[in-house]
Amino acid sequence: MSISNSLTKLLLFLLGISPITFLHPKFPIKEATIQDLQTAFQQNKLTSKELVQFYLQQIQKLNPTLRAVIEVNPDALKQAEEADRRRAKLNKGHHSSLYKAATSLLDGIPILLKDNIATKDKLNTTAGSYALLGSVVPRDAGVVKRLRKAGAIILGKASLSEWANFRSTAAPGGWCARGGQGQNPYNLSANPCGSSSGSAIAAAANLAAVTLGTETDGSILCPSSTNSVVGFKPTRGLTSRGGVIPITPTQDSVGTVADATYVLDSIVGYDPYDSKATRNARKYIPQGGYAQFLKINGLKGKRLGIVRDPFFDYIKGFPIQDTAFKQHFDTLRGKGAVLVDNIIVPNIEAIMSQNNELTVMLAEFKLSLNSYLKQLIKSPVRSLADVIEFNNKHAQKEMIKEYNQELFIAAEATNGIGPKENEALATLAEWTKDGFEKVMAEHKLDAIITPAYYFSSVLAIGGFPGISVPAGYEKDGVPFGICFGGLKGTEPKLIEIAYGFEQATQIRKPPVL
Repeated sequence: MSISNSLTKLLLFLLGISPITFLHPKFPIKEATIQDLQTAFQQNKLTSKELVQFYLQQIQKLNPTLRAVIEVNPDALKQAEEADRRRAKLNKGHHSSLYKAATSLLDGIPILLKDNIATKDKLNTTAGSYALLGSVVPRDAGVVKRLRKAGAIILGKASLSEWANFRSTAAPGGWCARGGQGQNPYNLSANPCGSSSGSAIAAAANLAAVTLGTETDGSILCPSSTNSVVGFKPTRGLTSRGGVIPITPTQDSVGTVADATYVLDSIVGYDPYDSKATRNARKYIPQGGYAQFLKINGLKGKRLGIVRDPFFDYIKGFPIQDTAFKQHFDTLRGKGAVLVDNIIVPNIEAIMSQNNELTVMLAEFKLSLNSYLKQLIKSPVRSLADVIEFNNKHAQKEMIKEYNQELFIAAEATNGIGPKENEALATLAEWTKDGFEKVMAEHKLDAIITPAYYFSSVLAIGGFPGISVPAGYEKDGVPFGICFGGLKGTEPKLIEIAYGFEQATQIRKPPVL
């Protein structure tokens, strides 16, 4: 699928499910981009209601196996009908130009949201845990408010690694109590990775036109890589975290698992419920939006750094990946990029150990989660201590014996941001300044190249953006990606680079289910 079918389609990875795939008699939904769908709407070849019905059929058919969706919105068809009526009203009397001017490209497009992104509707927001089932949020998350304003249809909630993979280290990627074990559509025995597992699986398996995920450290980049979809983790604060079940304000970000351009244009911006971060990041939003950077020659003149030690050393034992990346480097050069090889990032081993990162995360998680829970209008739990107690009381449902909750317990033992945490924060900031930022400046780089999601911790601790693009498939069919990481606010460059690479390679292929 092309990046016009990926970056131009934030999780619009519509997959062909083989001979029985539903095809609209007037329009082939399979592999359609957001632009394709909007064109079909305008030409009366497709309605939003028919599109939602298609995805609901796909979910009904495939979700019992893939477990990518926790629940669907009972009002999705109603929202689709409203979108169709808006379109008909504006188009009446041949005012199609008026419709295009008055609506967003997301108008009438169904979107799945990761189940830690709050919606003030009939859907639950639970982070995959029974502890929050039945809780009532005070308002839509900031990004959801913007999606609704753009006319998007909230299709449902995608599964995830429970509590965004911060309950324990023992639970497998893609597992949560409410949704069960998410499955990689390319190889059901392979790790789908997390924590935005359901968002990536759903994108890969054609369960929604668009999906949103969140990332603290690798939670978008990893599942995107292992499910062969484009995943975009934006600069911290570019998209609001308001109304998102938190882990750590220092690193949390809302992003996409594909077509980041049109969706980013709809969800970036200031939010009073995440005021400091979104205010600081406003300066990075380009005039004219992000779609303008989908350039076929986007690689020309870009300086890309290759960090071999340790990241490309990780794949030396995987000859398919090793060979693929050698070919990709040739392609990048052939398209005009300048590759700067053997880049060394200072303190990389210390960063990868994640010790200081975890120190901060544990303390901030307790503070942030307690604050989030206290703001709920209704909730079975009001603090992290309550969640721990709930899990102990419902140990079978939450599989406490099997997967534990040691991260919860460690976080509960913290007492706010004290000397230990401040020292860790200062160390992380120093590593960022004297490491990634310094290397980028010294070598005048536009982006760093690494395989899979391995660079995620470097990007996480500094709030930097990264994008994963499909790069190949192992013998067992499991996908792997290439990651381009940049400095804050360099989303335009990353889009140019990723789009140029994707157009040149056309790696993505749909899973066979």
